Formats: sequence, structure tokens, C-alpha cells
Amino acid sequence: MRTWWTRVGLIGLIGLVLIGYWLLPISGRLVYIPGDAAFAWPQILLSPASPRAGESLTVSVTDVVPWSYVQLTVNGRAATFVTWRNNGNGTWTWVWTGRAPEGGGPLTLAFYHDCNTGCTLRGIVTVGTSSTVTSPPSPGMETKLCLVFARLDRDWHGRRGWVVDLTYVHPPDPYWGIDALAERVHHYHSQGLRVLVRVDYAKGQSIPPAGDNVALTEYLDDLHRLARDARLSDVYAYFLGSGYNAADANSQSPERPVTPAWYARVFNGYGEPPTHADNAVQVMRAVNPRVRVLVGPVRPWVRDQSGERAYRVNVPWLTYMNTLVAYIDASAQAKMAAGIPLAGPDGFALHVPGRPEAAAVAGQDPAAEPTLDLPHPAWQGAQQGFRLYREWLDIINGYPTTRGLPVYITSTNTYTPDQGVPPAQNYPAGWLTTAYTVIRDEPQVQSLCWFLDHIPGDTQWRWFDLTEHPGRLIYAAEEFNALLAGRIANPPTKAPSTGGAP
Repeated sequence: MRTWWTRVGLIGLIGLVLIGYWLLPISGRLVYIPGDAAFAWPQILLSPASPRAGESLTVSVTDVVPWSYVQLTVNGRAATFVTWRNNGNGTWTWVWTGRAPEGGGPLTLAFYHDCNTGCTLRGIVTVGTSSTVTSPPSPGMETKLCLVFARLDRDWHGRRGWVVDLTYVHPPDPYWGIDALAERVHHYHSQGLRVLVRVDYAKGQSIPPAGDNVALTEYLDDLHRLARDARLSDVYAYFLGSGYNAADANSQSPERPVTPAWYARVFNGYGEPPTHADNAVQVMRAVNPRVRVLVGPVRPWVRDQSGERAYRVNVPWLTYMNTLVAYIDASAQAKMAAGIPLAGPDGFALHVPGRPEAAAVAGQDPAAEPTLDLPHPAWQGAQQGFRLYREWLDIINGYPTTRGLPVYITSTNTYTPDQGVPPAQNYPAGWLTTAYTVIRDEPQVQSLCWFLDHIPGDTQWRWFDLTEHPGRLIYAAEEFNALLAGRIANPPTKAPSTGGAP
């Protein structure tokens, strides 16, 4: 009687020869191998034969190339590397240990190499009984609802929503590194969710400091790695930095803050000869033409920086944004004139908080704030609340290469940096429902992301946490679940406009 190792080895070998096809059941198992049919390697072997839910397992991979920086994942989770050996016959073997999923079901074993520059998939095998090998779940009903740092076990009620995650070039701990990110992306995608990944240079330094070309090269190297990493092929879009116009996002080099010109330089090469390709858009698209690259969000209502091209409402955050978009547009047009297409952004990430405690809301339902024009007299009539998003859109739609691009509200809640009151204290019941009702009818806006859901072990953002929902966040948590489940309460009646904003 053949052993399990012999049987799985034979299945893997046949699967690798018949690359790109589902095989008929063999000994109650199915195997799928993508790639180049010229190769009958690697051979991926599993022990024990049929691991029980949660049971430890061992995976052995043998190949004819001595790959470096290898990794094996079990259902998207990185296995633990044990050892490797030169077999002396022109083959090499690597061994990992892992664990079968607690819920049972099929196992997908994926072998990668060159993970130091972005994991390349070499072989993948799905093993399970014919009754448990299933197709990926069908996408659920579309929704614009989104969470920043969504809890992995959250119930999305079958909805195809959005998630925002984060990684750093210099991660402060492994949780924010690329390997942990890849595991979360795999999990979210298996739930049918679309993932937006924010890429920061370092904690407290969203974008490389202005003029620091060494830091810029590190940042571009990391973006190159993210774009080519097969484990991240399901990322919907990347956005570069967040709140980089604010002083606290430039803490490593406060004397060299990220100006609009420098951000545009990093993003698509503004200020450099059009033929130069050392910028985020061209670096990422060179290795992954399908990647989406978004402009990261400018933080509203901070005066740390402004820009050279005044917006019609000349306040620092809007003028910064207007200058930034003008420079990105100018660079994209210069590259097109030089015969280099597709050098502009695929969209914009936006920071759009609400301000239910604004003086102008007094006497009205604070939950109706997202529907209100709230021009601030001391800000030349600039919006001081949720309808700020219309000013962002007005700027984006004012330039040829950015007009009409999709936008993603990647952060919203009822906290404003100039007031500093957290949502646990000031959230008015019904506010999220109203904000979602407003955004649902905006075709250019693709997502509405509550900041935040939950970061395991983190206490810094407790008063924003939708999972723990302290204080008045219980109302926001209930509304989010009700909106997902289709139980949309009637939003507050729209109050009369106070005028003065676009």
C-alpha cells in the first residue's frame, strides 16, 4: 500500500505537469498548480495525510533551483521555517511546520521565493477531500461602508465592503511589516472585502523627508516590493502617506517637512526630467501594470503648511491640496508629452471628519451635520464639517488629469484636530447613518471608512475604537452593523442650508 508521502508526491507531480488545470479527484483530493508547464517542480509534500482542524503539520518542498528568501504559507498564514538541505542530486529541500485551520476545510500550500524583493509564487497546491475543496465565496452585495484596521472576525453580513490597512518602510514592530500585512490581506480578500493599503515611511514620518534622496530610494524600493509581491496581488489600491501636511507627520525631520512639491516629486516625479522614472507611480507600475496608486489624504484644518497656488478659499489645508494636485497634474501632462502615458494617479484618498459640535449646528440635530453647509467665518467661508469633501472634490476636478477620478474617504469620525474631542465623547446617535446616506449618493466617492475598528493590544486609539465602543461609540457601532445588515434607520431630516460653500 502506498504511503501518504508517495501519494501526495505523485499528485503534486501530476498537478505540476498539467499546470493551470483542475485535476479530477485522485485518492479523494484535488490539486491545482499555476505557472509554466515547462517545469515539473517544485514537489510539495504534506504530513500528516489528513490533518485535523488545528493540528500541527509539516510541509516539505523540493525543487531544482536553490532559491533564497523562501516562504511557505498555509491558507495565507506564514509557516515556521525549520531547515533546508542540499540533496546532492541537483535538488534542494526546505521544511516548514504550520497548523491546519481551526475551522477545518481544504489546505492551500503556497511556496514563494525571493521574498526580500517581493515574493514570487513558485508553486501552489490545494489539498482537501472532494467534498471540501470549494470555489472562492461569491462577492456579496456592494457597500461603500469601510473600516480602518477592521477586526478579522467582524461579521460583514455578506456585504462586499472596504478595509484600510497600513504598512511602513521601517515598521515599528512586525505587526506593521509586509508579512503580517499579507496575512491580513489574504483574510480580508477571502471574506470578499476590498483592501486599501496605506504606505508610510516610518512611524511619525508619513512620507520621506523633503530632499532626502536616500530615504526616497528606500521608500521606492518598498513600493516596488509591495507591487510585485504575489501575496498582495489582491490589494485593491495603495495610497501614499496620510496627513503629511501636518507637523506630527514630519517628526523625524521637522526642518524638512513634506511640501506639495516634494510629495508630487515622490508620487509621480514632479520637478524632475519627464524621462526619469524614480517615482512611486512608475516604479510600481513597472512591475505590476494593474496596480492602483492613490494620492494620500491631506489633513484638514491644520495650519502647519500651505502652498504656492491659492485655492479660491485661501486657507492652508485647501491651498496645500490645490498646489499638490496642480503639481501632480503638471507632471502627468509633462510625461504624456514625452510619450510616457499612465503617469497620473488612479484616484485620491481623503480625510473627511465631521464637526457635530460646531457652533453653527446649535439648535439643529447634530446627527444632521453631514448634510449641512458650515462655512467658518474666520476661515474665509471654508467648510468646517463633513461637507469639506465637496471642497476636496472641487480641487481634484479642477485639473485635466485628475478630473473625475474616484475618491475614497479613508478616514472619517467626529474628531477634529483643532477641537480634540474624541468620538467616545461627542458622537451623536445617527451621525454615521446620515454620513453614509450622503456618500451613498455621490458617484465619485467609493468608500466611507470609519477610523477605526480595532488594533489588537493598542490603547492609543481606544476612544475611537468601534469594537470596544466606549462611551457614545456604542451608537456608532450599532449603526454600522445596522447599515451592513440593511436595517437603515431614517437619517435626520436635512436642515436648511446655511449657504456659502460649494
